[in-house]
Amino acid sequence: MYLTGFADEASQNLDEQIKATKELGWNSIESRNIGGKNIHDLPEEEFEKVVEKLESANIHINCFGSAIANWAKNINDSFDITLAEVERAIPRMKRLGTKLIRIMSYARCEGEEQYAAERFKRLSEVVAMFKENGLQPVHENCMNYGGMSWKHSVELMENVPGLKLIYDTGNSPFMKDYAKGGDVWQDSWEFYSNVKQHIAYIHIKDSLNPKPGEKEEYTMPGEGQGYVKEILADLKADGYDGGISIEPHLAAVFHNPAAMNTPGDKSYDLYVEYGQKLMRLLENIDYKWEPYKG
Repeated sequence: MYLTGFADEASQNLDEQIKATKELGWNSIESRNIGGKNIHDLPEEEFEKVVEKLESANIHINCFGSAIANWAKNINDSFDITLAEVERAIPRMKRLGTKLIRIMSYARCEGEEQYAAERFKRLSEVVAMFKENGLQPVHENCMNYGGMSWKHSVELMENVPGLKLIYDTGNSPFMKDYAKGGDVWQDSWEFYSNVKQHIAYIHIKDSLNPKPGEKEEYTMPGEGQGYVKEILADLKADGYDGGISIEPHLAAVFHNPAAMNTPGDKSYDLYVEYGQKLMRLLENIDYKWEPYKG
């Protein structure tokens, strides 16, 4: 098992992302945004500078935190948008030696009609494109079709050949369960327990059920309703040896540009503190991690 994280929550500056990663004693980043652009959207010249800095620092990109079919994309948008992102990501993943890419299943539609068959069709094509190049797409239970409930995630597994899952511990507490009518919050342990046979990667986030009229509240790992401690213990018991990636959302919330890290804020310190807290939780259960080996 290895540790990594969305270092853009420490800083949008790559030098600071590398610094935070090294301060934690880690050697990989789950790369999402650099300088305000997703790694698959950087101009070629900027991307090559990123590669040079990473190689010089001996820091790896273990996973692309892509924007493919994410919560900002609608299933009724042109499929060409998705295909263009896939085609940009593949050569960059190969250039960096990255095997995993986080994808989603398009935003949930208002109302009952979710166009499930179209989602399955598109994602099957996306997954096939990556798999043909020796790359593994992993779907996150975020604000998308697969994140509507554990049953929706399992449905994706049954209808999209080759797809595997990321389980994010902190997404369920602030998302409604649409397999139960959409009136109750999801239960993180229930979700995890029902999808764990499909899990290839873990995101550690923690949160609380939102209070009436308020937005979700994020916490340090193990202090919310994400069952972080219990899930880590279960992963250890099952011999899980994949990646565990932190996505704190304490100072920098990717879904809310107004809350993204800014000069002089506490993003960097909170990111490092979060990683240190996770490592203490792992030490408490004797769950050992190793450097990322690629």
